[in-house]
Amino acid sequence: MSDGGEDFFGRFPACTSDAERFARLRLARTNRIGPVHFHQLILRFGSAVKAVENLPLIAKRAGGGIVPAPIEVVEAEMARGRAAGARLVVLGDTAYPKLLADIAAAPPVLWMLGEQTALPDRAIAIVGARNASAAGQRIAHALARELGEAGFFVVSGLARGIDTQAHTGSLKTGTAAVLGGGVDDIYPPDNADLYQAIRTYGVLISASPVGYRARAGDFPRRNRVISGLTRGTIVVEAELKSGSLITARLANEQGREVFAVPGSPLDPRCRGTNDLIRQGATLCEGVDDILRTLDAQMTLFERPAPTVPLHAVSAFDDTDLDEAIDSLRDRLLSLIRPVPTPREDLLRLSGAPARVGLAALGELEIAGLIVTTSDGQYIRA
Repeated sequence: MSDGGEDFFGRFPACTSDAERFARLRLARTNRIGPVHFHQLILRFGSAVKAVENLPLIAKRAGGGIVPAPIEVVEAEMARGRAAGARLVVLGDTAYPKLLADIAAAPPVLWMLGEQTALPDRAIAIVGARNASAAGQRIAHALARELGEAGFFVVSGLARGIDTQAHTGSLKTGTAAVLGGGVDDIYPPDNADLYQAIRTYGVLISASPVGYRARAGDFPRRNRVISGLTRGTIVVEAELKSGSLITARLANEQGREVFAVPGSPLDPRCRGTNDLIRQGATLCEGVDDILRTLDAQMTLFERPAPTVPLHAVSAFDDTDLDEAIDSLRDRLLSLIRPVPTPREDLLRLSGAPARVGLAALGELEIAGLIVTTSDGQYIRA
């Protein structure tokens, strides 16, 4: 994982069997196993099958407990996916979007529904205000259409306003809608016809289980997928506190380009985009601004490291790893207080190699003794 520093144990193994695919879904649906732990556990043990087997032992050694997601729950999710006509794509599959795989802590699993079987690398996101002005909607539609004609695949979130225009403008050339709920969750309901059109001509994508209904807290995670799937994010109208600015921030953190369409300082819907430009986003007055920037960038874009088959990836070969983690856990736990502590500070104060320190922190969190805050710091549970 080129930008996240999570790959301390080796290259991420490819998923080459149905049993491993099932185990990766089961691991991803286990409480207290987020994307970071998912990555670390598979890289440590060499497969999700072995990681699931070792979960209870890991938690017990750390002084806590954990129960892997019940098999029947995972089987039910897969059955709902089949009934909906969706396909499961796990990290390590050849069908997993390459750009998304390159971000730190990429989503472990995705459900995809639609005729588009693979997402091109030449993809761009268009997001913006739900209550967009007529001018903003016209700009978003034109940008989507012209970018599609220039060979770009357009990604957005199926929301009202700018998202709707981004999808409709690129239906003929290729579009993906990333959902906060499951791929069968049509939200908002008044975009039902657009949902069906995207299912026919494009693809619907979700990291949530099939059958899940979106809640407010799911949309930042949805926005992270939108930005991660693309080489850049275009914001067309956004207030100073909006989900679109979250998407722009995430794109910037992922090392992707951020574009902003300027607007009137008298319109609150343009204050966010104008502020993005003030902070260094690329000003976008038309499609040429985007093509000029991305065409230059794509000649230098670093490709993700390829996955390798499971048989070519062994578990971490340091036989003293468990012993090193055992000796470090109590030390790390003593450093963590109710006040959030950054991961970098814990690793520095522990004096341990990063790969051992991260594994020890992971075991403490899996055991339920510590939790990670939304900004990546640790506190006592």
